[in-house]
Amino acid sequence: MSRKTLLALAILFAVRAHATLMRAMPFDDKVEHAASIVLGKCVATHAQWDSEHRFIVTYSTFQVEDTMKGAEPAQITIVTPGGAVGNLRQDTIGVPTFREGDENIVFTKATNFGPTVLYFDQGTYDVNPNEHGEKIVTPRPTGAVLVDTQRGTAYEPEHARTLGEFHRSVRESMDRTRAEKMEMIRAQKERQSIAGVLSHYKLLIALTLVGIALATWQLLRR
Repeated sequence: MSRKTLLALAILFAVRAHATLMRAMPFDDKVEHAASIVLGKCVATHAQWDSEHRFIVTYSTFQVEDTMKGAEPAQITIVTPGGAVGNLRQDTIGVPTFREGDENIVFTKATNFGPTVLYFDQGTYDVNPNEHGEKIVTPRPTGAVLVDTQRGTAYEPEHARTLGEFHRSVRESMDRTRAEKMEMIRAQKERQSIAGVLSHYKLLIALTLVGIALATWQLLRR
């Protein structure tokens, strides 16, 4: 990978190694902006240097088990900055790492370099069975401090939930977003309709107002 490509990739990810504060993203925002939401098992990871031996990029391949949003092939390879090559390692706070054999839910974002993780740690969930064999979805811990920008306070992380509950949360979020968009379209059409009626009858309305003004004037003269 060329130096130019890696620099563009770093800008695209918009994460700096020394940054510790990140905006906490609401679940609905993550669902809405995700190109896809997949449940999969990591089957391979590969890290390599760029052509000038300056940056490390890791490619993690997942065997897709379920797609909650979007359409994904049987496998998907996620690209993230950082990783380990030989005895050297590059890490960036807030960027997730994946291990072969682990199950994860990943919110993806399409880029010119391939799919990456939307909002990085915030778009990554670990999936592990509990003592009853039921799959539990847990938000990925992050080294960054998540801040609620609306209240200016530390953000309380999402709670763990069963895979079934997570599925329902995604569907309900998509339904809410769809309903909000439909309401916005309805309201916009209504405003356009009112504006159209006013424009169509503006001459009649103007004459009516003139008539009211003349009638009022004549009344006041008496």
